Amino acid sequence: MKGYIHSTESFGSVDGPGVRFIIFVSGCPMRCQFCHNPDTWRMQDGTLMTADELLNTAWKYRSYWGKKGGITVSGGEPLMQMDFLIELFHKAKEKGIHTTIDTSGATFTREEPFFGKFKELMKYTDLLLLDIKHIDEEQHKILTGHTNKNILDLARYLDEIKKPVWIRHVLVPERSDKDEYLKELDVFIQTLSNVERVEVLPYHTLGEYKWKEMGMKYPLEGIEPPTKERIANANQLLHTGQ
Repeated sequence: MKGYIHSTESFGSVDGPGVRFIIFVSGCPMRCQFCHNPDTWRMQDGTLMTADELLNTAWKYRSYWGKKGGITVSGGEPLMQMDFLIELFHKAKEKGIHTTIDTSGATFTREEPFFGKFKELMKYTDLLLLDIKHIDEEQHKILTGHTNKNILDLARYLDEIKKPVWIRHVLVPERSDKDEYLKELDVFIQTLSNVERVEVLPYHTLGEYKWKEMGMKYPLEGIEPPTKERIANANQLLHTGQ
């Protein structure tokens, strides 16, 4: 079993607890206007690697992980490569490695064969970082080109099985940075009992050059990152504790 891998990072410190080995997979069904990695959209643009190759590389850094660290699979969208992820995490747990998935939830469904595979994957997954891009259905479609109904259903399912989750929300001026949306998102999060942390991720323009290099118009051109005041406001409304 091989997965399409975009890149790896040896000392990740923001994608899960502790110091982590980050695996960025290729392939994503969403087209977020603020995406800073559009070069991960096409799965076939990645490099084929086996689970053993990745784990052997990650294992070299285990002395830095301490009690909290481990591996995080990000993207792209990891859940597009379910079979590979099951093998990777199964082998990781055999080594006692803490496993985390950073997902948009865009591929989630309770229909088979996906749902059965997802339930199998959850046996070997310690934590999910769930990116809720927008709480409003129509605004979510504008921002990402994708519905959020199945994404919110994923959040509910993870609550049902009591799987630990960190909710992440990218704060985008003129898109998601409105008090009414933030309050609505907070109401939804409060219905979940498994959320260990809520993180506000301020929109940035660091990936804009990639769009231009790929010959694409950047959708948010001219929109500046949120101010410190708006970031603080979002943290307050979402009760992040920051």
